[in-house]
Amino acid sequence: MEQLIKYFPELSTHQREQFGELLPLYRHWNAQINVISRKDIDELYIRHVLHSLAIIRTGLIDGSGSVLDVGCGGGFPGIPLAIMLPQVEFTLCDSIGKKIKVVGEVSQALGLKNVVAVCGRAEDVPGKIEGKYDWVVSRAVAPLGKLIEWSWGKTANGIIALKGGDLSREIEESKKICGVIDIADFFQEEFFETKKIVIVKMMSY
Repeated sequence: MEQLIKYFPELSTHQREQFGELLPLYRHWNAQINVISRKDIDELYIRHVLHSLAIIRTGLIDGSGSVLDVGCGGGFPGIPLAIMLPQVEFTLCDSIGKKIKVVGEVSQALGLKNVVAVCGRAEDVPGKIEGKYDWVVSRAVAPLGKLIEWSWGKTANGIIALKGGDLSREIEESKKICGVIDIADFFQEEFFETKKIVIVKMMSY
């Protein structure tokens, strides 16, 4: 938690309470349904929560609108973003039912009214407003080409993807103009040295 307060001192008391509940909630559900690597659970706030919140630093998602989280797994980046942006509507999608169950249970426990959990393939999720969400987000789900394919026609603005490692081949193969941001520019922890945010704008389709 101290890392979150360090980088986001503007968190309200309610938000701090919600973030504080994440670790015991995920410990509980991870003991029943393995949705987070067991070696990572002790590093939840850096490797999952803070990593998810790097998207906030882009400034691309403001305080309203709608976002589709493709391949959300146990709820990342969608749940941390939903805590930070309570006026934004988040649809979290994953094809694995047990993961979506965790998303629903965690969202309910936190009292998140702006999260809808959907079990299914991303390409089958209907658009939110006139066939489009404002943004699609994802975290290490699939190569960029696949993300673009799955998101086709679903987003008015584009895709914000959390990625790691050398992305030059992915960017080249996707044949799209992408913006790449080093998360290490935002957060100092060693974990983020190879982590990046890749942005695909609709104008690049």
